[in-house]
Amino acid sequence: MIPIARPLLGAEEEAAIHEVLASGLLAQGKYVAAFEQRFAELCQVGAAIAVSSGTAALHLALLAHDIGPGDEVITTAFSFAATANAILLAGATPVFVDIEPETYTLDPAQVALALSERTRAVLPVHLYGHPCDLGRLLPLVEAHHLILIEDACQAHASSFAGKPVGSFGTGCFSFYATKNMTTGEGGMITSDDLDVAARLRLLRNHGQASRYHHIGLGYNLRMTDLQGALGLVQLAKLEEFTRRRIANATYLNQRLAGVVQTPVTRPGCRHTYHQYTIRVPARRDEVATELQRRGVATAIHYPVPIHQQPFYRSQASRFYVVNPERQMRVRGDSPLAQLPETERAAREVLSLPVHPALSEADLETIAREVIALCA
Repeated sequence: MIPIARPLLGAEEEAAIHEVLASGLLAQGKYVAAFEQRFAELCQVGAAIAVSSGTAALHLALLAHDIGPGDEVITTAFSFAATANAILLAGATPVFVDIEPETYTLDPAQVALALSERTRAVLPVHLYGHPCDLGRLLPLVEAHHLILIEDACQAHASSFAGKPVGSFGTGCFSFYATKNMTTGEGGMITSDDLDVAARLRLLRNHGQASRYHHIGLGYNLRMTDLQGALGLVQLAKLEEFTRRRIANATYLNQRLAGVVQTPVTRPGCRHTYHQYTIRVPARRDEVATELQRRGVATAIHYPVPIHQQPFYRSQASRFYVVNPERQMRVRGDSPLAQLPETERAAREVLSLPVHPALSEADLETIAREVIALCA
């Protein structure tokens, strides 16, 4: 079976873990600090703050900007639930807008319709490793004095107009096991605002300015030195991992052209292919089942949009949806709470293996079987 994802962990990662174990100092320490510094350099920002997960990164990013009850945050429903859950956990209200059909990222044209006097932030997702259209989004954010929080949990080393994602606003990254680089679990927040960075460090560590000196309310959302050591090794390999992902995607694009809708890369963007996602409009689930039978694992990211998830249906009065056809925002419990492009993508998308562990034979098998089923 060709797996949909495979973390690449070797002797260097094993040696790094043994080094931390031998030190006897396992909690957040020098390895995390070094990882933070190097990740900040990758993203070309003044500070990077390591935390326990990508979800923690999103949650703390909102709190560090004092976003909470009474505030609204514009975001996408075509993402993992953590994107919107973090908004609810902060006590704020999600406002969902539709996506662009080619890149699956938030449609800036819908953001203006989502605005209200309570809007505080926009939280786009650089989905599958493709940056959202920051060229159109940033002017809206700046004109309305909003906070930009980038969900870059799938977009390590992606860039827009030559600038890394995570450097346009407050960036949030995940290092879950299947991400383009991993620490098993873990996350990172990036920022050029040193006051925000200082607030984040307090929030992740019980509000401690120094040991046993608490100047605010905080959480225990730290990263361990075991994770930090893994992160340092993986970060050194990230560019090579990325080049291989892009090469694998390029091969699949060439082989599958005209057979299925392959991923699009907007000019000026670097797509790092956390996922390689095609569209299968008529018989997606049947194709996925048959590919599995033929030895090619697939995944669907995401089969149920956030606004249609059971929990969100039960909490429909707590969020808004911008209906693009009616050009209006409605509460989540309205019959007009529809996102056509989001809902269509959820029915049609299918992710194929693209990870750097794939061999040439694997890639040929993937292409051959997709062509056999979809041509």
